[in-house]
Amino acid sequence: MPWLKLLSAVSLFTVCLAVNQEFINSGEIDITACPITYYGLKYDKVYVDFDSNTSTLCFNGQYQSGQNSDCILMSRGSAVRGALITLIRDIPTGSGIHRLLPNLIKQSGNCVNVIPLRDGQDSDVKQIELGNFGAQAIVAIKTHSGFSDENFETQTLVNGESFVRQVFHTNKTNKGVVTDVSGCRLFGAVYKTNTSVWNADICSTVTCDEFGVATPVSTCGPMERCQGNNTCTLDAICTVTGSTIIDVVGQLHTVPDRCGYKLMQHASIPDLEVQGVFQERRRKDVSFLDRVIVHLKSSNVDISLEQGGRVKVNDKVLSLNTSEKVVHGVKVSKDPTGITAEITASDYTASIHFNGYTAQIRVTGSKGASVFGLCGNASTILAEEKNSGLSESGCETVYKEDADVSINCNETAKWCNVLRQQPFSACNLVMDPEPFISACSSSLCKYPTTDGFDCQFLEGYSRACSMQKVNVTGWKSQIKCGKTQASCQDKYCSVHEFCGEKYNGWESVCLCRAIFASKYRPTNTFGEPTVCKDHKATLTLAGCLLEENGIDYNVLHMNNESCVGQIDNETHMVKFSFDKTNTCGTVVKSNGSKINYHNTIKTWNSSNFGIITRHEEVHLDVSCHYMQPSVKSLAIRIKESSVIQELVSGQWRYNLSMIVYSDEARRHTVTPDTELDLGQRIYIEMEVDGLDDNVLSLVVDSCWATSVPSPKSTLKYSIVGNGCPNPSDKSVTVINNGLKLSSYFSFSLFQFSGRAGNIYLHCKTMLCVNQENSCVPKCDQSSRSRRSAMPNYLDQNSGLITMAWRH
Repeated sequence: MPWLKLLSAVSLFTVCLAVNQEFINSGEIDITACPITYYGLKYDKVYVDFDSNTSTLCFNGQYQSGQNSDCILMSRGSAVRGALITLIRDIPTGSGIHRLLPNLIKQSGNCVNVIPLRDGQDSDVKQIELGNFGAQAIVAIKTHSGFSDENFETQTLVNGESFVRQVFHTNKTNKGVVTDVSGCRLFGAVYKTNTSVWNADICSTVTCDEFGVATPVSTCGPMERCQGNNTCTLDAICTVTGSTIIDVVGQLHTVPDRCGYKLMQHASIPDLEVQGVFQERRRKDVSFLDRVIVHLKSSNVDISLEQGGRVKVNDKVLSLNTSEKVVHGVKVSKDPTGITAEITASDYTASIHFNGYTAQIRVTGSKGASVFGLCGNASTILAEEKNSGLSESGCETVYKEDADVSINCNETAKWCNVLRQQPFSACNLVMDPEPFISACSSSLCKYPTTDGFDCQFLEGYSRACSMQKVNVTGWKSQIKCGKTQASCQDKYCSVHEFCGEKYNGWESVCLCRAIFASKYRPTNTFGEPTVCKDHKATLTLAGCLLEENGIDYNVLHMNNESCVGQIDNETHMVKFSFDKTNTCGTVVKSNGSKINYHNTIKTWNSSNFGIITRHEEVHLDVSCHYMQPSVKSLAIRIKESSVIQELVSGQWRYNLSMIVYSDEARRHTVTPDTELDLGQRIYIEMEVDGLDDNVLSLVVDSCWATSVPSPKSTLKYSIVGNGCPNPSDKSVTVINNGLKLSSYFSFSLFQFSGRAGNIYLHCKTMLCVNQENSCVPKCDQSSRSRRSAMPNYLDQNSGLITMAWRH
């Protein structure tokens, strides 16, 4: 049936795009104006080629036999050249082409790509027409009188396999074929539109709808996985992250308190019970999975998987490196992703993985076994699974705190919905993302996204997908979740602490749990009052309280500088004391019959540091009857959110901007009203506007700080030198320097020792002719110093830009 005549019959108007894409022998054709969805995949390019007998039109590159080609193979005739004409026109449902191809019944046409093929004398040989019908498409091919072969054959290939083959005789009146090339793809298989097909390889009936969406209905149960050949086996996965539990059938539970619970017990592994203990972190009203216990009933053995990658067997620390150990029949191993415990009984295997944030429990084996505990199913009652032996007194108390005004629940919900998008969408058909999205959205609406909390839900989903043989790759770099979720490996905190990110955002430290710290924060104290007994005074400070205020206990001393604090390695409490024998510079005063002993805890004076310090000054009064803390409050503010400098370099005139951010992803700009702390990490982006980054690159040559506005001050501190970080300051990083017309670097805020007032940051920049990354400074990994000069600076007119902060 003449396809163009059909179009003319159903269209009210025609718009021809003067594409003028012509080719001889072969060609790549841009069909962006009228893309084609070929058996479920959308393409905006086609590739045409000729050999001695065949002409090919492909969508994913030139045709190669044996490759996974999406192509249409045709008899060649004498065709050697061709062109493209794109027609934009509406083809409503109910037209002649819809009656001819009933699967198009719900899809109207939008446009047609017309590709006429001619011989060497420019005579018409045949014509290919690709019609866009939304999520569907058709291919029409007709021959002209110049076609020499008696028979004309076409084949549509999908993934290199022949899908539809048609033959017609060219001497008949109807010199053409029309083929519906609509369909769906799922796990490498192709399905025609509006069909339901049984696929034993995935144990499912797959329905392909008119929108190119394939929906499988599996014969496997919710805790089973298809092994191929219509064979289902048990594969139960439970994910516990934060206070949420996604059970083996995909239902969501939430633990509101800080008690111990039975997570999983399997009917076919009766000796095993997996337990979990929950604790608060930064907020009292949000709990986190703190440790996982593998309990062996017959031997009454507890293998505890804890924070920092520590493993305890009945409260005794197990020495564990990268090698695997077998403990009471349980294989225990440790790697950079966390700790794994594995136990096998009969035909079943249970694997428990814990990275300090998220636990994933998986049971595989034969069919027909039941799972109990919070990982079991939605009918589980929380109170019935509570383990009193793991639950401290008062753990069931539920706290309420004011909402965090910095949290935008709409934004966090948008973040969590990335699990429905690429690259995660490849897993959506085998692992339902909805419970992970719900857990993510509800948790992040109450708790800040610090400590990588926003990424751990994505990490949990990605790992669950890998268990189902679907690897989600590249997501960490794509959505800026660079840190591994086991970043606190080998960082062991006390019972009243948890491992989290320091306020500078680049260091993992032990921070105070909210309930423990709530006794001290309202009064701005760092520990218990002074204890006086037998002419001895002892003051105990909490290391985590000092840490969160940016105070290193190593810089504290009493009146006598030789008297320093002693830290308990288990509790991280720091003790200062003096007595009659070792007075530590104590001042003794008599008030009638009463003798008062008085001392002070303070930081070293400025001469003990370099020219800068990242510690606030401390002055704590110590006596036998009172302790009055007096901590100098130091709020640092960036004076300007951004600085823009117009510069001239040779013939080039351009704008150089410097912008300050508080986060690594550079989403949150620091404003003059933003309060920052000493030691807090800031991120500075430098960018050139007005030049071509295909030709030039921006090189940050050097950055330094002074206490006065002049960049030539003798008192200065280097941050970047010769394009590389200051090797003596481990907080400095430099990224993308010399690659394009933007670069950024970061460092932790400081002040000049013993000086108050403004601090001025100066940066010298150069333009460089970009030739195969020749502008990138070469920094030695060990010393981080520059090894060689760059020869391609545009000229010697460097740019200088200055920004300041104050306190």
